[in-house]
Amino acid sequence: MEFRVDRSDLVEAVGGAARALPARTPVPVLGGLLLEAATDRLSVSGFDFETAARVETDAEVAADGRVLVPGRRLLDICKVLPDGPVSCALDGTRFTVEAGGTSFGLSTLPREEYPSPPVPPSAYGTVDAAVFASAVGQVAVAAGRDDTLPVLTGVQLRLDGEEMTLSASDRYRYAVRRLEWKPAPDATEDAMEAATGTGQAATGTGAGQAGAGAVEALLPARRLLEVARSLARCGTVRIGLDGTSAGGRLGPVGFEGGRMRTVLRRLDGRLPAYGSLFDVAGAAVAEVECGALAEAVRRVAVVAEANSPVRLEFASDSVLLRAGYGDDVAAQRLPAALTGAEEVTVAFNPAYLLDALASFEAARLRLELLGTGQRALLSDADGRPDAHRHLLMSVKQLV
Repeated sequence: MEFRVDRSDLVEAVGGAARALPARTPVPVLGGLLLEAATDRLSVSGFDFETAARVETDAEVAADGRVLVPGRRLLDICKVLPDGPVSCALDGTRFTVEAGGTSFGLSTLPREEYPSPPVPPSAYGTVDAAVFASAVGQVAVAAGRDDTLPVLTGVQLRLDGEEMTLSASDRYRYAVRRLEWKPAPDATEDAMEAATGTGQAATGTGAGQAGAGAVEALLPARRLLEVARSLARCGTVRIGLDGTSAGGRLGPVGFEGGRMRTVLRRLDGRLPAYGSLFDVAGAAVAEVECGALAEAVRRVAVVAEANSPVRLEFASDSVLLRAGYGDDVAAQRLPAALTGAEEVTVAFNPAYLLDALASFEAARLRLELLGTGQRALLSDADGRPDAHRHLLMSVKQLV
């Protein structure tokens, strides 16, 4: 095996595939990256049973071949290589990397012990890459971090006609984002059955019954966010769905754009329905500048103790933010508009509130408020209010 590749292309390929490497693993070969050189192409692959990533790039291939090398060590080497062409070769069990007079030698891993990655699933449709990356980022903040509750660590991907819905919840907040996508005209019935696992329309997660042909997949939030960000500049992301595999488990979901292809294993289960949670009939409605509110929350939260809330007192034409106890207090008043009540007071975990505010791209925010200790629904006050919604629980304890 011998090939020559531009340093920037090698860094991109190795960096993209390295996103699939596990942080820690008892199986040494899973810490490796598989390099395959053939016919003027170099492909770099990583796999940890949850994620499979493969990136291809142009290369001058003098001798075809495959080699498995320690992934993070190769990534570190690529980062410090000088600009220009990089020459790589396999000599017995030693893999060499040379560029600009600098050379590195790497030991190799037993390729025969490396597990076969999943077959990329059939194409099901496409979505704008930048919009998709933004949407995933908007909902992923609400996903849980507790691995003992794996369902709550996922983002639910829902495809219904030409609409995609992404949602995530950690029990204390629930984020939902809707966006357009384009189903493939030749999507097969197998792909439809793959997405639901039963061949029937998925139900129960939205505000109402799913339409015929709606499909769902629950994916690890952290992995999906990494994939979406890495594909953000690809123009278009192709999404693939696969059928049930051996043992009845749902097949993986694939994402492809540019020279990068990633396959994610689904999580078992489904997020709880949000339809009734998002029904806040009779709520008072407040509108406020989103950026100004975020800055004010950051400012007054400086005096808040751990887990202490920030209190928002809404009146007809303003909102007063308060935080702290005793002599260590902070307050700031902002312009706001309140309808449906003369005044409403709510209090939020400042970190959760800041996550929610940062997820909105709108200049003005709409808050539907039921009162202390009850739900508050945040949405865009300028555009389509149901495109991105973020539900927060107001805490009962007020400062």
